[in-house]
Amino acid sequence: MSKAKRRLRGAAFTIAAVTAMTAAFPQPLSAAKPSSTAAVSGASAAAACDKAPTDVQVSDHFLPFTVPAGLMPDPQFDGLPAELQVHRVQPVYANGKCASVPNRAAVLIHGRTVYGPTVFDLRQPAPEGGELSVQKALARAGIDTFAPNLLGYGRSTRFAHGLDDPGNASLRAYTKDTCSFPEGCDRTHVPVFPLDQQGTRLLTNPLGGQRRAHSSNVRFARVDVFVRDIRQVIDDAIVRAQPSDGKVTLVGYSAGGQHVGRTLYANNPVLPGSDQYIAKVNRVVFAASLFGFSTEEPPEAGLATFPLHVFAGGGPGNLPADREAACTGRVVPGSREQVVAQIREEDPVGAQWGGTIPGQPTGLGRSPVFSSYGWNTDVARKMTTPTLVIHGLEDEVAPVVNADNIYGNLPASMTNKVLVKVACGSHTFVWEGCSGTRCTPTSGTPYGGKIGAPWAGPHSTLKAALIEWITSGTFNGFPSGQFTVNESGVASGP
Repeated sequence: MSKAKRRLRGAAFTIAAVTAMTAAFPQPLSAAKPSSTAAVSGASAAAACDKAPTDVQVSDHFLPFTVPAGLMPDPQFDGLPAELQVHRVQPVYANGKCASVPNRAAVLIHGRTVYGPTVFDLRQPAPEGGELSVQKALARAGIDTFAPNLLGYGRSTRFAHGLDDPGNASLRAYTKDTCSFPEGCDRTHVPVFPLDQQGTRLLTNPLGGQRRAHSSNVRFARVDVFVRDIRQVIDDAIVRAQPSDGKVTLVGYSAGGQHVGRTLYANNPVLPGSDQYIAKVNRVVFAASLFGFSTEEPPEAGLATFPLHVFAGGGPGNLPADREAACTGRVVPGSREQVVAQIREEDPVGAQWGGTIPGQPTGLGRSPVFSSYGWNTDVARKMTTPTLVIHGLEDEVAPVVNADNIYGNLPASMTNKVLVKVACGSHTFVWEGCSGTRCTPTSGTPYGGKIGAPWAGPHSTLKAALIEWITSGTFNGFPSGQFTVNESGVASGP
C-alpha cells in the first residue's frame, strides 16, 4: 500500500471514528436504569430502538467459588469459600437496543496494587468534559465492561488469616539466615514487596506498638490463582453481556498483563483447559504491561515469606525529569486525590491502618504478595489471539522496551497485531491528560479526536484505541503495524 493511500485510509478512520464516538457519547452519566425493548413490530419497532447508548449503568456483583486444593501457596485456604467483586459498567438504551447493533463485552484486569474499579472507573472529571473513566467511555461506545478485583484486592475475599491480619505484613530481614527477633523474620523476592512493613507502616495503627508473628508464612498467591479468577469472570461476562460472537476482549494493565498472558498460554500445566478459554477471547490488549518472567513458577526457597503488602498512595506516576516540563497538563488536577479516595472506599479495613498517632490512621491500601511468571518470550511466540500492545513512552515502572519485546515476539505469521507508543504517557497513562499549546497539533488531528480540537491526553488515546480495537480489530484503520502518538496526540505509522 502506498504512503498516500495509507494517509487517506488513516484520515478516513479518524473522521469515521469521530462520528461514531460523538454518537456514542450523547449524554452525561445519570442513574437511569436500562429499559427493556417494547414488544412492537415493523416500522414502529425500528423507530423506537436506539442505535447508540443513551446512558450507562454502574453496578457491582460478587462471584462465589471454593478455593481449589493446592492452588494457593498456603494450604490453610484450600476448600474455603471465597468471592470475587466484579465492577460492571454497561451501556443503556432508553428505547431498547436496535437488533442490528451487536453486543460486545470486555474484561479488564488491574495491576499489582491499585484495584480494578479504581484503575478503570476513576470518577474524576476530565478537563475536556466527562470523566477519566475507561469503563464509562467504553460503555458509551456500546461495550459492556467487567473490571474484577482479583482475589486479595478491594472487596474480594482476603481471608482472616490472610490479608485481613496486619501481622501478615512483612517483618525485619534475616541476618545471614539467622533471625534474632521473637516475632520472626522475612525474606522477599522483589523490592516492590519490601521488608518490615509492620515496623514502617503498621506499628502504631493497627499493631499498637508491637510487631506480630505471621498467621500465614508464605506469599498469598501465585499467578495461576489470578488465572482461575480471570476464567470465572470471562464466563460470567459472557452470560451477562451475551456478546454477539460469544466472546470477550481481554485487557491486561501493568501486572495484569502478566496474568492475561498466562491466561492465554495454551500449555499451562497448573490449570488444564486453557484452549477452552483462549477460544472465548476474540482479542487481547496489553496496556503498560510487564513482561519477561520465567515460564513456570520460581522455586519456593527464593520467594517471599509473607502474604500482605500495604501501600499509601496512588495516582499518576512520575516522568523522567527532562520530560515532565514538556508534557504539560499530564497530571489532571485532583486525579491523585481521587485515586486515593477510591482505594479507601474499596478497602474500608485498610482505611483504618497507618499513621504514627494512636487512633488516627492515615489510611492504607492492601494487596497480595505473589510470585511472577508465565509471560515471556516463549509464551508470546505461541500467542494466537489478535493482539494490541499500547504503552506510554515515558513509563519508568515498566519501560517501553516491555512493549517492544511483547510485540517483537508475537508470531511473525500473526496478521492482526498492533504496537502503539504514546508520548507523554507514564505507567498510569490511563488517567493522564494534556494542557497548553502542545495539545493543539500544528498539523494533523489527534487520534480519535475532533478536527481542530486539542488533544485531551494519553487517557483519550487509550480509550479511542480500546474502542476501535474491540469493535474493529484495528488501530487508525490498520489491522497490523507499529504506531507512535506524538505530544499533540497525532498518530504516525505504520
